[in-house]
Amino acid sequence: MPKLDQRGKCVHIVAPWQRDAQSLADSLTHQGYRAVVHPDLVELGEQLGEDTGIVVLTQEALESGTQGLQHALAHQPTWSDIPFIVLHSTRQGVDSHTSPLPHTVLNRIELERPVGAASFLSAVATAMRSRQKQFEIKDRMEDLAVSRRALAASEAELRRIADSLPVLIAFVDREFRYRFANHAYETWFGFDPAAMMGRTVEEVFGHEHWNSRKPCLMRAMAGEAVRNEVPLNCVDGKRHEAEIRYIPRYQEDGQIDGVHLFASDITERKEAMEVIGQAAARLEQKVAERTAELRMEMQARTESETALRQAQKMEAVGQLTGGIAHDFNNMLTSIIGALDIVTIRISDERTAKIVKAASDAAGRAASLTQRLLAFSRRQSLDPKPTDVNALIQSMHMLLSKTLGERVRIAVDLEPALDHALVDVNQLESAILNLCINARDAMPDGGQLRLRTRRAAAPVLRDESDVAGQDAIVVEVSDTGVGMTADVKERVFEPFFTTKPLGQGTGLGLSMIYGFVKQSRGTIDLQSTPGKGTTISLYLPKSPGADARDVPDNQAIAPRGDGQLVLVVEDDDQVRLLVSFLLEELGYVVVTASDATVAMPHISALDHVDLLITDVGLPGMNGRQLAELFRERHPAVPVLFMTGYAENAAVRSEFLGHRMSMITKPFALDAFGQAVKDALVESA
Repeated sequence: MPKLDQRGKCVHIVAPWQRDAQSLADSLTHQGYRAVVHPDLVELGEQLGEDTGIVVLTQEALESGTQGLQHALAHQPTWSDIPFIVLHSTRQGVDSHTSPLPHTVLNRIELERPVGAASFLSAVATAMRSRQKQFEIKDRMEDLAVSRRALAASEAELRRIADSLPVLIAFVDREFRYRFANHAYETWFGFDPAAMMGRTVEEVFGHEHWNSRKPCLMRAMAGEAVRNEVPLNCVDGKRHEAEIRYIPRYQEDGQIDGVHLFASDITERKEAMEVIGQAAARLEQKVAERTAELRMEMQARTESETALRQAQKMEAVGQLTGGIAHDFNNMLTSIIGALDIVTIRISDERTAKIVKAASDAAGRAASLTQRLLAFSRRQSLDPKPTDVNALIQSMHMLLSKTLGERVRIAVDLEPALDHALVDVNQLESAILNLCINARDAMPDGGQLRLRTRRAAAPVLRDESDVAGQDAIVVEVSDTGVGMTADVKERVFEPFFTTKPLGQGTGLGLSMIYGFVKQSRGTIDLQSTPGKGTTISLYLPKSPGADARDVPDNQAIAPRGDGQLVLVVEDDDQVRLLVSFLLEELGYVVVTASDATVAMPHISALDHVDLLITDVGLPGMNGRQLAELFRERHPAVPVLFMTGYAENAAVRSEFLGHRMSMITKPFALDAFGQAVKDALVESA
C-alpha cells in the first residue's frame, strides 16, 4: 500500500487564457507541488486518478461546458471527493458564473481574481490537506475490510478445530439455550448442531435429561466450576461413560453470561479401573492370608517400587520433553526451509499465497514449541532492531480489551522514529505490564497515554549505557492516584507492592527495570499524588535499523562465494535441507551424520571455512566435536544448530571464541544471515 505522502500530490490545471496556466504551474512547482497543465476539461477528465491531489480551474475553462468533467467525476470511487479551486475572472465582459461546476463537486474553494500568491498557495495547502484526509479514510476502509476477513477466517478455523475434537463442546447462555455446539453432538447423539442453536437443554434432550443436568448447570451459573461423571445414551446403543465439566464464563464486568460444557468419553478408562479394582481385590485377599512379617516386607517393597516408578516416570517425562522438542524442531526446520526454497522458485501468485499461508502456520507452530520449552526456564534476551511504533499499534486492540471501557487510550507516536535495539517480546510484555499497572491506579477510570519520541536519556543515579545519549523513549502515562515520595523510592524493589495481599507480587516493575537495564537502557519515573504517573523507558537505538525495515517474510538471504562448509547433523532430512540451502546460497558443502563420520573429513580437508554442527549429536556431542575440530583448524568459525532455547548464562558458558548459535527451526534468510555473520566475524 503506498504511503499518503506519495499519493495525491499532483495538481491539475486548466487555465486557457493567455499565460495563466504557466503562471499557476510555476507558483506551485516552486512550492514543491507537481503541476500538470491541460488544455481543456475533456483531457482533465481523462487524467483524473489516484495521483490527483486537487484541480485548479479558471473561469475561462468553464465556458466550454463541463460534460466531460461530469463523466469523469461520476466514475470516481466513493471515498474520493477531489477538491477544486476555481479562480473567477474579473475581466470586463466576462460573467464570473457563466458555467458553474457540476453539482457533484462539493469540495470547492472559489477565489476572485486578482488573487495574491500567498492566498492562492494557502488555498492549495488547505485543499491538499482535505485530499490527504480522503486517502487516510481509504486506508482505514481497506484495513477494516482486511480485519473482517481475518476475523471470519479465525472463526472458521476455530469451528474446524472444535469439530475435529472427539469431545463434546458447547456453550449455553443464562436461559440455558445453546449458543454453540460442535460436530461431536451429531456423532454421539445424532443431533444437528445447527438445529440446536437457540433451543434450551430441555428442548434438545428432554425433561429427564434436563432434570439430571440442571443442578450442575445452576451451580456453574452461580460461579462454581463443576465436574461430574454420568452415563450417556448414544446413538450406537453401547454403554458409554462421560466426564462433564461445567465452567462459568465471565464478562469483563465480572458478570456470568453463560456456561461452557466439555464432555469426554471415559468408558475405556472406567472399564480399565474396574478390571484393576477386581485384580486389586484378589491381590488383597492373597496378601491378607500371609503372615505379618510378609505383609511388612511386601509393604516396604511396594513403597520402594512406587518411589522407583515415580523417579523413572519423571525421568521419562524429561527425556520425552527434550525428545519432542528436538524432533519437532527438526521437522519444522525441514518444513520452513523447504517452504522458503519453494517461495523463491515459484512465480504463480496464487501458489505463492498458499505457500505463504503454510509458512505462517509453520512459524506459529515453531512459536508454540518455543513457548512450551520456555514455560519453566529463564530465557535470554534476543535484541533486534524493533519498530516500536508498529509494536504499539499492533497492541492497541489487546490493550483495549485488557484495560476495559473506563480507560481511554491515547496514542502519540513520533513519525519516522528510529528502530530500538531490544527484545521485542520482552518489550511487549513490559508495555502491557505498565498499562495494567496504570489501569489499577485509576479505579474510577481515566486516560492512559502511550507516547514514543526521541530524547537524550537522563543521567540518573543508576548508570546506564545510554545515559546522556540519544535514545528511543516509550512513555506510559496515567491520570491515576499517583505515588508518594516513599513509594517512588521503593517501587522498583523486588516484592514491594502497594496492592492488597494476594493481588500483587511486587515483581512486575522490578522485572521491567531489570529488562530495561539488561537492554542497556534506563527507566525514569515521574509521579505526583492525585495527578498520575509517567514511566519512561529509554532504549538504545539500533545502529542498523534501516537494514531491518524489510518484513521477515520478504527478507533475502545473503549469498556465499564458494566457501567450503562442513555440516554435521544426525537428522537425515535436516542434513539434506541444510546442505541444499547452503548450496542454493553459493557454498560448497561436505556433510556427515555424526562426529565419527565427520572426523575423517576434518583430518583430510586442508581448508575449511565454516563448521556447522547440531548440538545434540549421538555419541560425541557438537561442542566436543568443535573442540577436536579446533585442534586441526583453530581459526575456523563454528555455527551450532539446536532445537532448544538456551538461557543467557548457559549460552555464554557454552559458546567459545568465534562460535555462534542458531535455534531450530529457522527460515532461509535467518540461516543465510547466521552463516554470513559467522564468516564475516572470522574474516
